[in-house]
Amino acid sequence: MVGLTGTAAYAASAGLPMPTVLVLVSGIIALLGGLSILLGYKAKLGALLIVVFLIPVTFIMHNFWTITDPAQEMMKTMQMSLFMKNVALIGGALMIAYFGSGPVSIDANPKA
Repeated sequence: MVGLTGTAAYAASAGLPMPTVLVLVSGIIALLGGLSILLGYKAKLGALLIVVFLIPVTFIMHNFWTITDPAQEMMKTMQMSLFMKNVALIGGALMIAYFGSGPVSIDANPKA
């Protein structure tokens, strides 16, 4: 629960309403999507769950364009880096959502 309270506090500092509930729900969405992709079971749906998780997190939690104070240039750079990382992850998840998980997956081998 320590991780949940710390993450919820960070979400609250970004102005999110009901941060504990939203962090818990987003964690469950990310976990289910990640496990789905990892196991190759319903990977297209799992990838869409990851996209649903990443889009709001990227634009709400890593909004580097709002940091205008020159004293916080390092924070702005870090947030920009996290933003770009999430954009790349969204791209990867969209590729999995389109192409699926591949030939070595539970989806590709329904008899397994």
